[in-house]
Amino acid sequence: MGMPLSLFWSRSFLLNRFFLWLMFICNFLGTVYGYIWYGNQIEDTVSNHPLWQVVFVPDSPTASLFFTITLLYWLFPPQGNSRFVNGARMIIEGLAVVTSIKYGIWAVSMIVAGSMQGDPLQWEHWMLMASHTAMAVEVLLYARFMKAGVWAAVIGTLWLLLNDTVDYTYDVFPWLSDRLMDDLTEVKWFTYGLTIFSFIVGALALKARKQT
Repeated sequence: MGMPLSLFWSRSFLLNRFFLWLMFICNFLGTVYGYIWYGNQIEDTVSNHPLWQVVFVPDSPTASLFFTITLLYWLFPPQGNSRFVNGARMIIEGLAVVTSIKYGIWAVSMIVAGSMQGDPLQWEHWMLMASHTAMAVEVLLYARFMKAGVWAAVIGTLWLLLNDTVDYTYDVFPWLSDRLMDDLTEVKWFTYGLTIFSFIVGALALKARKQT
């Protein structure tokens, strides 16, 4: 008799230490790669924009960083009952959920939109679509085990709205395909709309959580 598929999204499987370490390593390496990927845009921002805007440039790797830190909370559970530690954990988890959903979907959407306007899909595009889809899927699988509640998703959403506003006010949004630059207004409003969508989905996922 085969192994039931439900095992792969069960608590015992997802919170198994071996699997958590595997997830941590994959997300850590993906985060590092993501910051390297944004390297040229970070350098351009440092050279041509106020320094405070740099933090708003690497969207996806920062989302991945939040989830990577979240994995550490399961690998090394905080001792004691410190309000500061618990509050920081909940905020990071809330940020991980809404940002991973948003930028996972956003990156795939931009690649697909570019290809529909004539951009050839290279192997890097397929890799990015797979990794960003995984960002959104994994955080939804783990949301029910997080301690964060809806208020943490609200904080994460406020961060996203600030990020969106800085991106499209000061032109530090992720570099787009040349074919999408004439659709920048549509991209902007899609991005804002995706922030609200990510809040709704993330809040619902966290509301169904089970305390670890």
